[in-house]
Amino acid sequence: MAPPLMAAGVGIGTMVLLHFRDPHVEGSYGLCPVYVLTGVYCPGCGGMRAMHNLTDGRVLDSLHSNVMVLPLVLAFAVFVVYWAIRAFRGQQWRLPRFSAVTVWSFVGLLAVYTVLRNTPWGTWLTPV
Repeated sequence: MAPPLMAAGVGIGTMVLLHFRDPHVEGSYGLCPVYVLTGVYCPGCGGMRAMHNLTDGRVLDSLHSNVMVLPLVLAFAVFVVYWAIRAFRGQQWRLPRFSAVTVWSFVGLLAVYTVLRNTPWGTWLTPV
């Protein structure tokens, strides 16, 4: 049970840190190297602000900071719970299996999201 509990602890610890240390304060966690070097918002830009907003219960603000964070946090939680259940039952741990179509669809979604949030049509996707 130790590995899934450690993963859950890391996730919870990250949420606690982001709740109490506000990433909206400029420079509180440093600067995004992709944005500093290129001036382009990467798919992760606004992710810490989105997590901070989630821990404050502001779901819409979280989605506005980075729309990808909420689904990824939910997927991580489901993965850790599934992992813990298997460990509790004494079953062997295994990675989830994704088809090539699923993986490439996700990569394509990230690419479209990145391009869209850096165009005039996607200003509503830029982090706040």
